[in-house]
Amino acid sequence: MELRQLATFRQLARTLNFTRTATALNYVQSNVTAQIQALEEELGVRLFDRLGRRVALTEVGERLLRYAEQILDLSEEMYEVASTQEDPRGTLVVSAHEPLCTYLVPRLFYHLHNRYPHVNLQFRPAAAAEISRQVNEGTLDIAIILEQSVHSAKLVVQPLFPEPLCVIAAPWHPLVGIEQIKPVEMENETILLTEGRCSYRSLFEHSLARAGVQPAVVIEVTNAEAVKQCVMVGMGISVLPQMAVRAEVDQGKIAVLPWELQDAQLFVQMIWHKEKWLSPAMQALIAAVEQVEWQ
Repeated sequence: MELRQLATFRQLARTLNFTRTATALNYVQSNVTAQIQALEEELGVRLFDRLGRRVALTEVGERLLRYAEQILDLSEEMYEVASTQEDPRGTLVVSAHEPLCTYLVPRLFYHLHNRYPHVNLQFRPAAAAEISRQVNEGTLDIAIILEQSVHSAKLVVQPLFPEPLCVIAAPWHPLVGIEQIKPVEMENETILLTEGRCSYRSLFEHSLARAGVQPAVVIEVTNAEAVKQCVMVGMGISVLPQMAVRAEVDQGKIAVLPWELQDAQLFVQMIWHKEKWLSPAMQALIAAVEQVEWQ
C-alpha cells in the first residue's frame, strides 16, 4: 500500500470522477484507474461501484476512506512539522478570481517569496464556480475571491478589504461630465461585460434589471484587460473593480461615470476549508496577507 494510492483514493472519493481526479493530481486517467485497482486488490475489497459513467463509493469504501484520510493527514503533518516555524516549507495550491490574478496576487506572492523563500506556490487560475468547487473538495489550499460577504459553515473566511466598483467609459463619451447618471440613460448604450457569472457583472446586471433597463447591445469580452481596451476605443460602457482601472483613470485614458450601484459592496476575501490543517506554509501565506498594506 502506497501513500500515493491512498491520495488517489481520497481524491476520487471527493470528485467521484476519474477525469477530474486525474486533472487534480496531474495524472493521466489510466494511472488513476491502475492505482485504484491495485489498492482494491491489496485490500481485497471493492472501493467504488462503476455504474456506467457514474462512480459511487461502496459501503466498505466509505468506512475505509476515514482511515485513508487519517493516514494521509498524519503523513502530511509529519513532513510539515519537520520544517521549523521560523523557516516554513511546503507547497501551497492557490487560486483567485479574475481580475485579482492580475492586480493583487502578484504583489502578495512577491511579498510571500521575499519573507518565506522556501514556500513553493502552485497557482491555478479558475472561474469562480470552479474555485468554489475545488475549495469545498479540498484540492485548493487557499482561494482569494472578490464577492459580497461570504458566509459558510464549511469555510474559514478572512475579509481583507472592500473593493469599490466603477462604471467606466471613454473620456469623450457623452455621459462623461453629467452630474448624476440615471439607469434609464443606459438603455441605448452598448454594455461590455466579462464572460461568466463574475460577482461584479452580476451586480451590474441586477442593478439594470431593478431599474427595468434593457441595454441596446451587450458584448461579452474575455477578461478585464480586454474590457478596458474596448472601453478606451469607445466601444461601450462597462463595470470593473477599482483596482483594475486605477492606472488608466489616473492617466486620463478612462473616465468613471457618476453612477452608484446599489447593494454593490464587494470584498476581497481569503477562504479555505475549515477542516484543512493549517500547515506552516498556509500559516506563512496568511501571515503575508496580514503584512501587506493593501490600500
